[in-house]
Amino acid sequence: MKHVLFAVLLGFSLTACAQSADAPAVPAKPSPTVKEPTFAAGTPEARVRDALRTLNPRIQVERIAAAPVPGFRQVIAGGQVIYVSDDGKYLFQGDLLDIVNRKDLGEAAMAGVRKDVLATLPEADRIVFAPSGPTKHTVVVLTDVECGYCRKFHSDIAEYTKRGIRVEYMAFPRAGIGTPDYRKMVAVWCAPDRRKALTDAKNDRAVAQGACARSPVDMQYNAGLRMGLTGTPMILTADGFMVGGYLPPDALLQRLDELAKGKAAG
Repeated sequence: MKHVLFAVLLGFSLTACAQSADAPAVPAKPSPTVKEPTFAAGTPEARVRDALRTLNPRIQVERIAAAPVPGFRQVIAGGQVIYVSDDGKYLFQGDLLDIVNRKDLGEAAMAGVRKDVLATLPEADRIVFAPSGPTKHTVVVLTDVECGYCRKFHSDIAEYTKRGIRVEYMAFPRAGIGTPDYRKMVAVWCAPDRRKALTDAKNDRAVAQGACARSPVDMQYNAGLRMGLTGTPMILTADGFMVGGYLPPDALLQRLDELAKGKAAG
């Protein structure tokens, strides 16, 4: 966990193709400035924010709230959850589990952030593959055209939709803004038929570099950083919960059914 924590404090986000040993992590550009909440002087939140800024003056804090652990604040910054003591002296990062309710409290906090971020990203800017019949589940998938597991996922897109899973793709060029990978994804999102262009790009077929007034790739990439993306594909439920990386069609359906059952049970 240390490398992730230091990456947050140094203002970087590490990204790599999920579960792919031959795809090294690439330092990504920090996300654009977020609207940081304000805190009254002398409050624990203000002390925590100021303590973090002694480590990194440019750190972008999304939220600071009381942590489930007494004497600590829960901080979301750079797409990660960390915990800082109310006096600003101590910091730790890691899974915080509610043993009684069998719940990952850090993931629950990040899910709230992801849900808010997803709400800012129009559905019209996503590349959607929908079931021909009833939709059982909807997932948002941050994808890259070069990532091996992204390609494997997309090669079975008909199987996912056949199982009632609606897939809404968003762009995350893991090599970063301005790279050849990024330009390919801009071409896909600017194509008149985005679905065909995405399929072509993931099968190493050229996609014409057409002109378009606005590409959502930058916005979706930066949203991925804010949502704590650590690898592609990143599969999320519509309400922001992390499903994980690549899963085969039956395994993804089973996982989504389990999440829905758990949500219904409260």
